[in-house]
Amino acid sequence: MQDSPNGFDTPMQGLKTPQWLEKLEEVAEDHGYFQRLGPNYFATFVEDKPTLLVTFETIEGIQERGDTGQPLGFELVKELGWSHLCILTEKQSWFRDPAVYAFFDRASDDGFFDEFDNVLFYGAGPCGYAAATYSVASPGARVVVLNPQATLTPSLAGWDKRFEGTRMMSFTDRYGFAPDMIEAAEKAYVIYNDAAVENTIHAALFRRPNVELLPVPVLGNRALEMALQDIQVLFRILVQAGVGKMTRQGFYSLMRARRDHGPYLRSLLRKLNEQNRPLLTALLCANVTSRMHAPNFARTLSALEKAAVGGDLTEE
Repeated sequence: MQDSPNGFDTPMQGLKTPQWLEKLEEVAEDHGYFQRLGPNYFATFVEDKPTLLVTFETIEGIQERGDTGQPLGFELVKELGWSHLCILTEKQSWFRDPAVYAFFDRASDDGFFDEFDNVLFYGAGPCGYAAATYSVASPGARVVVLNPQATLTPSLAGWDKRFEGTRMMSFTDRYGFAPDMIEAAEKAYVIYNDAAVENTIHAALFRRPNVELLPVPVLGNRALEMALQDIQVLFRILVQAGVGKMTRQGFYSLMRARRDHGPYLRSLLRKLNEQNRPLLTALLCANVTSRMHAPNFARTLSALEKAAVGGDLTEE
C-alpha cells in the first residue's frame, strides 16, 4: 500500500520505535512540526484549524490499538480538518518532566492556544492525568479524560497501590494536582469505569462546578479507551465535546451503543449471575438472543427456563 498524498493513511503499525518515530516525523513535518522534548518525550503538531485536539499518548498504547499505528488524533485530522497536537512518550507515563513543563510554558506564553476557536484536551489513564493537568495552559479549553488519576502523591493517594513504580515521582511541584489544574477549563468530562474503586475515588477528587463525572459501569475487562472505540463512540464523544455540544444526557444516549457490544453484554450477564438475579438474567438473555446470534445467552436462557418449570422465575 502506497502512502496517500496527505500522508495520514500511511500504515505505521508493527514498526519498531525508531522506525515508527521516523515515519511519524515525516508525516508531521509535512503538515506542521515534529519536536523532541528532552530524551523521553516528543511533540507533533498538525495544523488545520479552527479546532485543536491535544492528546497525550504512548507509543506502546498506540501500537496496542492495532489499527493504523498512528496517534489517535490523526483520524479526526483526516475526517474533520481539526488541528492536532500530540505529546508522546514511549511507555506508560504521567508526563511529569521539566521538558514537558517548558513546552507548555512556551505555548502559553506565545499565545499558541489563542489561535484556535476550540481547544480540547484528551487522554486516558496516566495520559488522562496529563490532559487534565496541562489543560491549565489553555484557559477555557474543554477536557475529556478516561479513568484519570488525580495524583499519585502517597499522602493523598496512598490507597492506590496499582502504580508502585511512581512512588519516587513528584506530583507536588509544577503542573501537579490535576483537579486544581482542570479548574481553568470551560468544561471537563471525567469518564470512568466504576467497577474499580480506585477509578471512582480518583474521579471523586475531580468534583468541581465545571466537571461532569460520567461513570460507565459493566464494560468488561478491556481498557475503557479500547471499549469506547469498539462500540464506536469515542470519536463522537470527542467531536461533541470539542465543539461544546456534549451533555450528560447526550453522553448516555451515545452509550446505548453498548447494547450491541459483546464484552459489555457478557460482563452484564456475569454480574447478574453473581448477584443471583435469575429473572433479570432471563430478561437480558431473551433480549440479546432476539437481536443477535449469542449461543451462550441462548444456553443460559434455556437453563433458566428449565429451572422455572413448575414454578415462577422470581427473585427474592
